[in-house]
Amino acid sequence: MNKHDFVCINCPLSCSLELREEAGEIVEVKGSDCKLGEKYAAEEFKDPRRVLTTTVNARGGIVALLPVHSVGAIPKRLVRDAVRALAGVTVDAPVAFGQVIAENILDTGVDVVSSRELENSSGHSDD
Repeated sequence: MNKHDFVCINCPLSCSLELREEAGEIVEVKGSDCKLGEKYAAEEFKDPRRVLTTTVNARGGIVALLPVHSVGAIPKRLVRDAVRALAGVTVDAPVAFGQVIAENILDTGVDVVSSRELENSSGHSDD
């Protein structure tokens, strides 16, 4: 039987979780003060996911980089590939907060949107 340790991030308690598995099947989860911890450990073991935050290049704006984030979590194994894909993206100002920058990133079904408004260099959000 193999042991995997996790720290739950679902609430401020940050429970230390111990997941035991055998042949890829979860046998037991210990250390959780609630069902959320058990669920978190199982998801983190079987299919870890992360919300992506990065920047894309901006043209014609008051800054050269625009912060963006995914509207949902994507498989952790795809995060680096998604960042690489977004490194080649350049947006033109103006950009609205929440505007879709990359639709269905890497066929995950998750969109990447702007994390802030980007005005053009004249200081207007819509010329």
